[in-house]
Amino acid sequence: MTQASTQANFPRGVDLLRDPLLNKGTAFTERERDQLGLRGLLPPPVRTMEQQALRVMANVRSKPDDLERYLYMIGLQDRNETLFYRALVDNLEELMPVVYTPTVGKGCQLFGRVFRRPRGLYISADDRGQIKQVMRNWPRQEVSVILPTDGERILGLGDLGASGMGIPIGKLALYTACAGIHPGKCMPVMIDVGTENEEFLNDPLYLGLKRHRLKGDEYDALIDEFMQACKELWPDALVQFEDFANHNAFRLLEKYRHTHCTFNDDIQGTGSVALAGLLSSLEVTGRRITDERVLFLGAGEAATGIGEMIAATMVQAGLSHEEAQRRCWFVDSKGLVVASRTDLTHHKKPWAHQAEFVKTLSEAIEVIKPTALIGASGMTGAFTPEILQAMARINDRPVIFALSNPTSKAECTAEAAYVHTEGRCLFASGSPFPSVHYQGRTFSPGQGNNVYIFPGVGLGAIAVRAKEITDGMFLTAARVVAELVTDEERATGNLYPSLKRIREVSGRIAVEVAKQAFREGLAQEREPASVEALVQSLRYEPDYVEYV
Repeated sequence: MTQASTQANFPRGVDLLRDPLLNKGTAFTERERDQLGLRGLLPPPVRTMEQQALRVMANVRSKPDDLERYLYMIGLQDRNETLFYRALVDNLEELMPVVYTPTVGKGCQLFGRVFRRPRGLYISADDRGQIKQVMRNWPRQEVSVILPTDGERILGLGDLGASGMGIPIGKLALYTACAGIHPGKCMPVMIDVGTENEEFLNDPLYLGLKRHRLKGDEYDALIDEFMQACKELWPDALVQFEDFANHNAFRLLEKYRHTHCTFNDDIQGTGSVALAGLLSSLEVTGRRITDERVLFLGAGEAATGIGEMIAATMVQAGLSHEEAQRRCWFVDSKGLVVASRTDLTHHKKPWAHQAEFVKTLSEAIEVIKPTALIGASGMTGAFTPEILQAMARINDRPVIFALSNPTSKAECTAEAAYVHTEGRCLFASGSPFPSVHYQGRTFSPGQGNNVYIFPGVGLGAIAVRAKEITDGMFLTAARVVAELVTDEERATGNLYPSLKRIREVSGRIAVEVAKQAFREGLAQEREPASVEALVQSLRYEPDYVEYV
C-alpha cells in the first residue's frame, strides 16, 4: 500500500472517483476496488490506461467540431487528470489546438454557457482585504505555478472578463503536458474586476461581476494584495501574468519582476518565441541577426516584447543599444511610430525613430525596406497580397510571421504567404495552419507559439527556486529552440522543432534556464553536480500508480 493510501484522509469510494487527480476510472485493479470501497461502483472489467486512451481518442475524433472536442477534453480533465494528460502528451499535435489556441478562444467566448464545474481560483473585487484568506481555500498545499488573468485582453478577442478563465486553465495544462510540471501544483486564477464587454454585462448567463472594471488605485491595491498573498503563502511559486491589457501589463511586469519570481508571457514569452523563429531563419537566409530590419504591425505588449528580445540579441552580437533599436520599426493604428508623433504611449517611445511619418503599412515597407515583417495586431488579413508581394520584391527570402491569435485573427494565412511570395518566404503563425501545396512543393509551416518557451522557462525557474526571471533566461530559451530545429524540419518550411519533440525542447530549455539562474546568482538552490538530473527529478509523467 502506498503512503497516500495509508493516510486516514485518503478518499474512498465515490469520493475517490470524484477526485480527478486520484481517479483511475475503470483502471482500478481488483484489489484496489476491494480495499478502497469501489466494488460495484465501476463496470466489472479492469482496463489498462492504453485501452482507456484508445477510447478517449476515438471519442475525440467522433466529435463534429473542435468546440465539441474541447468540451469533451475539459470534461475528461475534470474526471481523470492522469488519463487527460496521457492522451494529451501522446497526441499533442492533434490535441493542443483543441485544448488551447485556437479553440480555447471560442471556449472562453461561450464560457458562461458551457460551464460545468469550477476549476481554478476566483478572486473578485469584492474580496479586497481578505484575498489571503480566499487563497487559503485552495485545496492543495504545494503550489509551483500561479497563473492569473483579469480577462481584459484574451488572445485577440478583447475583454472577456471572467469568461477568460479558460486561458489559465488551458495554459497550465500545457505546463504539465509540455514540461512535466505536476498538475496538482498548478493554480489557475481569475481576478474578476468587472468587464467593459456590454454583451456580457447584459447576458444572464455571464458568470462574472456585472459591473464596469475596477481601475486606478483600487485596481492596483487589489493586485498588490494578491501578489503579497502569493509571496506569503507560496514564496517559491512562479507567478505568470496572462492576457492583461497593455496599460496594465507593462507596468505590472516592471513593478513585480524584481520582487517576485514572475513574468508576462504575452511580452517576454512572445518575444522569445518570435526571436527563436528569426534565429532559425538565419540558417536558411545566411544573414546575421544584425543584418535584419524588422517591421512590426502592432505596437502592443506582444510586438514590443519581440522588439526587446531582438534588440537585446543584436546588442550581444555587437551593436549598440541605440543601433539595435533602430533595426526595429513599428506601425500602430495611426501609422509608423516615429519621433515626431505626440500621441505615443510610454512603451512605444523607445521605438520612435527619426523618419518621415507615413500612415499605412504599405508605405512603411517602402520606407523601411524590412527583411522581416511580424504581425501582432489582431487585424485579420492585414498582410494583403500587395503587402506580401512587396516583401518578396524587396527580399529574396522574406520572413513573414503572422502571430495574432486565434487563427481567425491572423494577419494572413500560410497559403497566402507562400503563394504571394512565390514560395520564397519563411513563414510562421501564432495558430496552426494546414500544409500548403504550391508549385510541386509541400510546405508545413510551424507555429510561433509560446508553448515552445514558457513551460521550459517555468520548469527551470521552479527547479532552482529562482528569485526572479530575467530577459537573459528568455534569450537563452530562444537560442535553445532555434538550435533544436533540424535541417529536415527547415526544409519543409518549419522554423520550429516538431511539436512531437516539445517535451525534449522544454527539458533542454529548463536545464539551460536553471544554469542561467545560477550564473546570474538568482537561484536559491545549491548548484548540483547535474542540473539535468535535478530538472528530470521534478518532471511528472502521466502514469497510474497503485494505491494498495
